[in-house]
Amino acid sequence: MRYDLILLTEARYESSSPAAASGYAQEIIREDLLVQEALTRKGLRTARFDWARPDVDWSSTRAVLFRTTWDYFHRFEEFSAWLDKVSAQTRLINPIELIRWNMDKHYLQDLAGRGIHIPPVLFIHTGDHTTLEELCRPTGWPDMILKPAVSGSARHTYRLNPGNLSDYEATFQSLIAREDMMLQPFQHQVVEQGELSLMVIAGKYTHAVRKVAKPGEFRVQSDFGGTVRRHEPTREEIAFAERAVAACAPQPVYARVDLIRDNGGRLALMELELIEPEMWFRLFPAAAERLAVAVAGAL
Repeated sequence: MRYDLILLTEARYESSSPAAASGYAQEIIREDLLVQEALTRKGLRTARFDWARPDVDWSSTRAVLFRTTWDYFHRFEEFSAWLDKVSAQTRLINPIELIRWNMDKHYLQDLAGRGIHIPPVLFIHTGDHTTLEELCRPTGWPDMILKPAVSGSARHTYRLNPGNLSDYEATFQSLIAREDMMLQPFQHQVVEQGELSLMVIAGKYTHAVRKVAKPGEFRVQSDFGGTVRRHEPTREEIAFAERAVAACAPQPVYARVDLIRDNGGRLALMELELIEPEMWFRLFPAAAERLAVAVAGAL
């Protein structure tokens, strides 16, 4: 069978029945179905598959849309090879140039060079022979976040301070032996006010949420007890989000812009998600229609 578009997910979420899943997976499947139904109403023939399924003929579709491929950072080499193969057979949304760029958080430095404000960041390259003490002391940062340059869902994300560096030294040495890492000053608004996520489709803001960590936690992801609620952004926040997306080349069809007020009170970009962002269409069903319009236009 030939398709106009295949929505990409992973094995945990491949079921087409929310009732067959439980908890968070149920919500994710329901959200993907909102998008698929909106695309179908645009006259597009769609399917939804695990990206890693070996029996899919990717040349049978005009394009693939990345939705919930949330295991790719655990299977990075496999996913990278898959991108090479599939990009030769069909179109990727977002484009492969953006996906390759966005997979590695060195992109933050590129955006900073294009005028998008980010918190300070220090990258440590694979194989560097250094210690946390040697890295952290010169920064003068009293509270820090260490995480991989290729990551998601707070994988190997640690909160450091001068008093606990030795507790994480063995973990750091294990990680830096095989992947780049990044160090940033901890941004206290994350625990005090949460993190904002603004969705931008076809270059224009559509909707926003505020992600809040549970008491005593600094990670806002649901895996760690974080909660999400609707957010009405200010004009400043909308302008910042749209400007961050406009700084990308080529332009993405869709993006999620994660913002905070940094320790100096300025709006700052935490992450720009262009590969497979969670976009909370379940809270804003009408925005799924906006995505369908953008995808249909791109096709």
